Formats: sequence, structure tokens, C-alpha cells
Amino acid sequence: MATKTKAPISQFVCSQCGYTTPKWLGKCPDCGEFNTMQEEIVRVSEPSSRTNATAPTRQARAIPLSQVDYEKFHRVKCGVTEFDTVLGGGMVRGSLVLLGGDPGIGKSTLLTQVSANLANTEKVLYVSAEESCSQVKMRCERLGLNSDNLFLLNETCLEDIETSIDGHTVVVIDSIQAVYTETLSSAAGSVGQVRECAAKLMRIAKSNNITFFIIGHVTKEGALAGPKVLEHIMDTVLYFEGQQEDNYRLLRAVKNRFGSAQEVGVFEMTDEGVKSVSDYANLFLSDTRGVAAGSAVTPSESGNRCMNVEIQTLISKTPFGAPRRMSLGVDYNKLVVLIAVLEKRCGIPFFASDVYINAMGGIKLNEPSVDLAICAALASAASDNPIDKYTALFGEVGLTGEIRPVSQADKRVNECIKTGFQRIILPAKNMKTCQKYANKIELIPVQYVGQMIKALGLRPAPINT
Repeated sequence: MATKTKAPISQFVCSQCGYTTPKWLGKCPDCGEFNTMQEEIVRVSEPSSRTNATAPTRQARAIPLSQVDYEKFHRVKCGVTEFDTVLGGGMVRGSLVLLGGDPGIGKSTLLTQVSANLANTEKVLYVSAEESCSQVKMRCERLGLNSDNLFLLNETCLEDIETSIDGHTVVVIDSIQAVYTETLSSAAGSVGQVRECAAKLMRIAKSNNITFFIIGHVTKEGALAGPKVLEHIMDTVLYFEGQQEDNYRLLRAVKNRFGSAQEVGVFEMTDEGVKSVSDYANLFLSDTRGVAAGSAVTPSESGNRCMNVEIQTLISKTPFGAPRRMSLGVDYNKLVVLIAVLEKRCGIPFFASDVYINAMGGIKLNEPSVDLAICAALASAASDNPIDKYTALFGEVGLTGEIRPVSQADKRVNECIKTGFQRIILPAKNMKTCQKYANKIELIPVQYVGQMIKALGLRPAPINT
């Protein structure tokens, strides 16, 4: 008698959070996103011939903290200076590094260079799931790269990739959305496939002490495609950002278990590939600052480095009833709050004006120390008075208009001195740590936003002076 084949079971999985449900839903109950439920076929597993009575039992044994052996992580230089800096000083053996970015931004080019450099001391396997080996070789020849320790593999099945990993210490997967495992019947790139492939790569990396560099696609919103568990599994998550028409790229770490999660690397796209930019002092500053109103400079901390970034604003009379607010590189909610502070505490009206703000160079400013520079740029644009090009500002602004102290104040002042600034406006509570630089640069302590506006000569502030 012929045995009946069980019909495949389908389920719907949210592409954003991985929530599963037996039926389609227009809105995900877990994350609240619309039209993210995708149908997947669940493979029915055959019943195991081994019964529970005969199955061996494994029991994990907890050990005291004092008896845990400390493992010292050995770092290996990747040959690309800025890439090593963002990783925290080089790659850690047995780690998983996820690199995301827009199509055509240079992810494959960057990891091809890293692979060729590591091939001088390591045995590297480059798994190209989207390109043929011939295409990868053409890119290597264009970049002037060649090594007998760099092996190419054009494969999409994870089980076949696993058999080819033996003997290699570094593996590059390009990309995780194109790889599938035979244990699932769903298509490559689905939520289930990405989750299972990432989990299996993690087990291979930790058990065999193999370093994986994994390229991931991004959604139209700029987030990594696939479930969030993909980022949770990884040791390091990097974003490669920038405009395709611009020569400069930014490599930003958003997660790093072996280093700072705030590091930013600067690269330049050339005909010979991606090159590190070590002299970035004027990269985020315009040559015409101090001429037109609406720009201010702030020293921003990014991991272990400090960079002077120019913030530019533009204010124009709105032709509509509701004014428009747009921000690039600065949090939109922060902009709205600081506009309200300037209106209430300093009497500067913005209710009939459109406000646009931009951080130079495409960098993203998320720390609260940029608040004072944003307020200065807005006040400068509103009064149509430019700020001196050799003046910098930093400090956190509260809702009462108070200037709150920030961390690493002495490091910020030192960076301004090295780049030729002559005056810096800072929170009064940070003066004690910065007093040692008083003979090298003019320090102006302020307690309220109104005092900053008076110090710059933009307009009188009647409140909190």
C-alpha cells in the first residue's frame, strides 16, 4: 500500500520582525507594519526513528564566574586603515561581521579589497552568490588585486558552501539574501531562510573559529532587509553610506561586541577602489563658511575620534498655512524641539517660516552635544547674520533654554585647537575640565541659549539672560 505524502503547510511571516501566523494579515500584530506578511512553505519533518526513551540527554553545567577562563581576543589587521578602525582595531577571529548598504555603494568592492589583503596571511574564501567567479576576477583585476590564497566560489546552497569552508580561516558571503538552506523549502531571501542561514553560519564560525564577513541588502528605508534576529546574531553590524554621485563614503558601526559602536570610517571611491581618508579635518566643513548666514561648526564625537562638522540651515517664508521642517543628518524631532526652545525662550519666530537643516558630508549627528550649534545656526539664519568661521560651539540644550554639560569636553576643545579655531562657546559646567586650554583658544562659557546668541551678536534675547 502506497504511503500518503503529507501536504506542505504554509504560514505567513512578517518580513520586518519575523512574527508568524497561519493566515494572512494586513497589519502585523507584533511590529504594527502594514503589508509585510509573506507566505512561506514549511517543510514537514519526518518522524524520528529514535524514540524519546532512547534519545541521549544533554545537560548544560553552570560554572562560577571565578572559574571562567578569560579569552583574549586576537585581532588581525585587514589592510584597510579606516575599516580596521571601525572594527575596533582589526577583525576578531571567529566573529561575524555584517555589512549593509544601498545597491552600488561599494560593499563588494570594499570586501574584495579586504579579502585580497587578508589573503597575504590568511586563507580566504570569497563566496559570490550573486556574481560569477569571472565577474569577481574582473573586479580584482580592475583593482589590481591578485593572490593565490584568495579562493572564489559561486554557490547559493549553504550546505554546499559549508563543505567548501574546510581549511579557510576567513569567509566572505555575498550576499546573505541570495543564500538558502535545503532544510527549508521557502525561497532564498525570505525571513525564514535569512534567519536559518545566519544561525547556521554563527554555529560554524564559533565552532571552527572562522571569521565571516557577510553582505546584507537594505530596504528602501535604509534598514537591513530581513528579520531583526539577523542583527542580533552578528557580532558587528556596519552600514556603508553615501551618495553614489559623491566620491566619499562613510562606514558606520551600529553594533560591535569587540569595540565602540559609534565609530565612523571615511572612504573615497577612486578608479583603484575604496581608499581610506585619514585627513578628514575639512571634509565636513565648507570653504565658504562664515560668509553666508545659517551655518555653525560643532566638534562631534564618533567613537574614539572627534570631527568638526558644519551644520547649515536655511529659513524661507512659507507660502502655505503650515510651515515645513526638513532635516538631513539631524534628528527631525530634535530640530522641532530646538525650534520651540528658540521661539519660547529667545523670542525668535519660526511659525511663518520653512526650516531646512543639513549636516555637511552626509554624516549623521545623534549626540546631544550638537544642540547648541543647531540653535546657533537657526538664530544666524533668522537674523541673517553669519557666524565667524573660526568659532565652534557644543553643548546640550534643555527645554528651559539651559545649556547642559556634555562628555569629552576637553577632547572637543583640543580638536578645535588643532584645526585652527580661535573661539569656542561651551557649557559653563565644562569650563573646569577645559580651563587648561585657555591660553590657546578663547573659551566662552554660557548657561542659557540667550547668552550664546548675545555672545555671537545675532540678536538680543530678553529671557534667561
